[in-house]
Amino acid sequence: MRIFIFLYLLIVPTLLFSQEKPASKNNLDMNTKYSSITDTVKKKQSKIAKIDQYQIITLEHDTIYADTSLTIKSAYKQNHLRKDLFGLLEFSNIGQPLNTLQYSLTSFSPYPEIGFTAKHSNYMRAEDIRYYSAATPFTELFFNTTINKGQNVDSFITLNTSKNLNFSIAYRGLRSEGNYINQLVSAGNFRFTTSYATTNRRYALNAHYTYQDNLNEENGGITTPADFESDNPDFKNRQRLQVYLTNAESFLKGRRLFFDHAFRINPTHGNNNLYINHQFNYENKAFEYKQPTVLSTVDGEQVQRFGESYVTSNINDHTRFERLYNRVGAAYENSLLGKFNFFVDDYRSNYEYGKIIIYKDGTIVPNNLYLQINNFGAQYEYQKNKWNGRFLYSRSITNQSLSDLDAKLRYNLNEKIQFDFRYRNINKLPNNNYNLYQSSYVQYNWSNNFKNEKINSLGANVYTPWLNAEVNYTVLNDHLYFRDASSAAEVVAQTQIIKPAQYGNVINYLEIKANREFKFGKFALDNTLLYQKVDQSDLILNVPDFVTRNTFYYSNYYFKKALFAQAGVVFNYFTKYYGNDYNPVIGEFFVQDKKEIGNFATIDVFLNARIRQTRFYLKAEHLNALFSSGNYYSAPNNPYRDFVIRFGLVWNFFQ
Repeated sequence: MRIFIFLYLLIVPTLLFSQEKPASKNNLDMNTKYSSITDTVKKKQSKIAKIDQYQIITLEHDTIYADTSLTIKSAYKQNHLRKDLFGLLEFSNIGQPLNTLQYSLTSFSPYPEIGFTAKHSNYMRAEDIRYYSAATPFTELFFNTTINKGQNVDSFITLNTSKNLNFSIAYRGLRSEGNYINQLVSAGNFRFTTSYATTNRRYALNAHYTYQDNLNEENGGITTPADFESDNPDFKNRQRLQVYLTNAESFLKGRRLFFDHAFRINPTHGNNNLYINHQFNYENKAFEYKQPTVLSTVDGEQVQRFGESYVTSNINDHTRFERLYNRVGAAYENSLLGKFNFFVDDYRSNYEYGKIIIYKDGTIVPNNLYLQINNFGAQYEYQKNKWNGRFLYSRSITNQSLSDLDAKLRYNLNEKIQFDFRYRNINKLPNNNYNLYQSSYVQYNWSNNFKNEKINSLGANVYTPWLNAEVNYTVLNDHLYFRDASSAAEVVAQTQIIKPAQYGNVINYLEIKANREFKFGKFALDNTLLYQKVDQSDLILNVPDFVTRNTFYYSNYYFKKALFAQAGVVFNYFTKYYGNDYNPVIGEFFVQDKKEIGNFATIDVFLNARIRQTRFYLKAEHLNALFSSGNYYSAPNNPYRDFVIRFGLVWNFFQ
């Protein structure tokens, strides 16, 4: 009821203020049609700002424009990550780890990261940060309800103090209690950016600072799946389901200072230009796992869920990671030939713990991993007529063996048809937590020297008014993963021991994905289908064969076109497979072959509306959970989300 009252209070005043003469269709006047709904008094001689004067710029200097439209594609992004989650499987609470259904969504870097990849779904990388240029101050407010107590908000404002200088500041906050015992999520992402360029564009700078933290209460999953799958109404109250951990939590935090700038040697821009460029990235992270009560209780008996520990209570594992990256280059730009950039970089990282472990047999688990790597590389960019390409190659010149070849090519046949091609060949160092990890749990300590992973991928995308399709083929050598190393006796005792491992055989992965929207007047059917095939000797890389999303909806204008609304239903489904399980001690998913998940559908019913720059979203998620059996899991022992009604909005202001 609170949701409907809130929606009423928002829509009614908006409709009252919207009864005015519509703006001319010949231009986009930010002071009329696209102004804030609170702007009831108009200045007679106010300047007109076009929508293309509100630019959003990526790290690679690709530019898009602010978008206040309401489409089914924008509705898919109404979630805590502000992106389409097709190919990713959420847990029961918002902000928990995301299981991967589509393997090609995995990102790769030749440099080693801290690891704990399951905890990074809410963490924004340097390439995720956007920079801006705005004709007038531009604000966006995002709100979404969560599971039980909590809220999800994202507030953002950007402004140009002059034509040359822009600032933006943003904060995303998430707090969601969840339905199960010990499942609270609390996360924050603070971002500050600035962009500067001289009037003649001789010098240009993009810089940002971020502080991010992600707290997850960890319950380790339910102990008795039979209770969840039963029709016993007592267990519809999820607080009655027993979990392995009642007071454990994990915490990831990180700070980053980043800037990327370039200076043109020649005073004026011409057909031939020479640049000096520099990129700087300093970041420190920390991951903590705390578990005050070591023993778990299952059906009245005490269980060592993660094996023996060095302490009897108050487990407190700390991992710290610090990275410094500098890249200096010189670029030559020719109006006919394109742009050539040659660079050298310096990467230094320190991954550390507070102690050294020495076993009786002389085996040592050190307290840190320090790396210093220098690379030499070149990048070529070409843009002419219908062709656009970017080709990068880098290789280490120090003792470590790593390399990266990334070739992208785009061909625009016309304004509506586009072809993209990409080839990637990476020889990457393992993430640090594969080679070193320390914990209060005895069997969660290791020191390894794994070989580099080798990844070859070839992909092609086509975008047309009739069909969007992509094909990816990937070959993995020396693939690193986490495995279940529990013995038969430990499995019976419900003890879970996870270890890193490297697969010596080749894995071949094929993906075909297609999207097509059919329109019948005011009705539409949006379809996305994913097919995957893995060729491997053992069950290491596990994904479902088919994943589909089908959305049938109706769109129309109301109140003399002051209100635009969409209503429909979303059908999601993926086939059964051995989905990866999740381990909270190491913050990672691991390979298992004991329980299949999938072969269940979720049905969502939604109502979306737009009034000027304000979009409203009302959704009944997983409606069929009200009458279907409890066979829906995101990972073994971790159920998928139950039925819930959620409300959200996105509100833009152009001052």
